[in-house]
Amino acid sequence: VQLQASGGGLVQAGDSLRLSCAASGRTFSSYRLGWFRQAPEKEREFVPAISSGGRIYYTDSVKGRFSISRDNAKNTLYLQMNSLKPEDTAVYYCAADSTSLGVFTSTLAYEYWGQGTQVTVSS
Repeated sequence: VQLQASGGGLVQAGDSLRLSCAASGRTFSSYRLGWFRQAPEKEREFVPAISSGGRIYYTDSVKGRFSISRDNAKNTLYLQMNSLKPEDTAVYYCAADSTSLGVFTSTLAYEYWGQGTQVTVSS
């Protein structure tokens, strides 16, 4: 599976962005998918994940502001980000997990990664 993330940019606090992650491969619908982010000098952290069955999990800091979704017909994962804050500034990565056996908040659970897209939120 190859993943291609896009949609990042420079926005002001309170603005919205929609990230997309296009995937290759015929088994996209069976994968657990997630978004992670990494700010400068910080570890990569979990943001949201969506299972193959549509169950969704968010990290507390983005609940009520971010929304993850998937379109299996288009092999695409989305992240709608509203009410952006400067602390949301990071490189955002999409990830895919073919087994759904690992801890979904851990980077170790995901075998496939996109190249990252920069999101910068100015105050």
